[in-house]
Amino acid sequence: MSAVVHRITTKGDFDRSLIEAIHEASPDGILVVDDKGMIVSHNRRLFEVFDIPLEDLPGDDGGNLEGYSEQTPLKLAMDRLEAPEAFLRRVQELYDDPSLEDYCELSLKDGRTLERFSKALWGGDSRYLGRVWFFRDITSRKEIERKLEVLARRDHLTSVANRRHFFELSEAEVARARRYGTALSLVMFDLDHFKRINDQFGHSAGDRVLINFCNGAALLLRETDVLARLGGEEFAALLPGTDLDGAVQLAERLRGHTEQEMVEEGVNRIRYTVSAGVAILTLDDASIEAVLGRADDALYAAKAAGRNCTRHEAPR
Repeated sequence: MSAVVHRITTKGDFDRSLIEAIHEASPDGILVVDDKGMIVSHNRRLFEVFDIPLEDLPGDDGGNLEGYSEQTPLKLAMDRLEAPEAFLRRVQELYDDPSLEDYCELSLKDGRTLERFSKALWGGDSRYLGRVWFFRDITSRKEIERKLEVLARRDHLTSVANRRHFFELSEAEVARARRYGTALSLVMFDLDHFKRINDQFGHSAGDRVLINFCNGAALLLRETDVLARLGGEEFAALLPGTDLDGAVQLAERLRGHTEQEMVEEGVNRIRYTVSAGVAILTLDDASIEAVLGRADDALYAAKAAGRNCTRHEAPR
């Protein structure tokens, strides 16, 4: 009989020890509450992810809150949230309906992001026992995701929008221009004799010329304008709220600025020029591709006229 009792006691001790080890080794902050909202267990990581000092907690033994109401850590956590009211509403929904599981992201006032997961605990007789909460700091992951998203939308050399992102933004701008009846212009730019620059000075010099052109454009474009590299030495500028005359003036300012620029590559002083073609969105255009086609035709006319000039489609 004593051997049986010993085995049961050992199993209980083992289970408790295992749970404690899992709690402390977990990268998540863990909180377990019973069906009355009383804390059954938690780990220290819970307070670390919310940046709650142990001295702010009423529990003994280094912040042990077992037996306390969950309202104790809940209030401290809410003080650190950007949207505490929404957090509290969702918590109440989960307690009102134990069958619900929850996954969401929480923004903290200190700029960090937490991932939250919650799941109800059920007994063998389908009786609700309580709920477990997991909180993980995913700030680093979110920052990596943000950087990858930016990289996916930017040209790797010049940092302006890439071709794919240009068409994404163009779709939104076309819809906005249609909705509000505002103008939308597009300018195609092509650096003149760019192959000669690469052949004479090398591709490194060519890269610096492309970067220089984009830096110059950044000085003249508005924050609402979009400059994109469509490929090679070809660029497009999307100009919301700008009519044909305004777009031609902008293209000319950038063309004039460019011909005054000089790129240094070793002992070489490289000067370059750009040609531009301008078109405007009309009621007949189904998409930005039609405008891009007319701007490209105007750009071709600028090249045929001797380069380093701006041409535009005929006003309609």
